[in-house]
Amino acid sequence: MVLKELADQIGIPLWAVILVLVWVISWKGAALWKAARRNQPIWFVILIVVNTLGLLEILYIFLFSEIKLEEKKRQRKLPSKL
Repeated sequence: MVLKELADQIGIPLWAVILVLVWVISWKGAALWKAARRNQPIWFVILIVVNTLGLLEILYIFLFSEIKLEEKKRQRKLPSKL
C-alpha cells in the first residue's frame, strides 16, 4: 500500500496521512467547484497548481470569492461629488 509506505518513510501514523488527504481533497474540491461555478478560470488554475494543505482553498471560499470585482470597478469609475 502506497500510503502505508509514505507514512512509514516520513514517520507519521497512517491515520494522520489519511486524515490530511481527506482534509485537503475536501477543501480543494469545494474551492474548485465554487471557482468553476463563478466562472473564475484564473482562480481555478491557481487552486489546482498550488497546494497549501487547504489554506488557500479556505481563504478563497470565505474571502476572495466574496469580493465582487465588477462592483469595485464601478465604484472607482463613479465621479466623486464635491
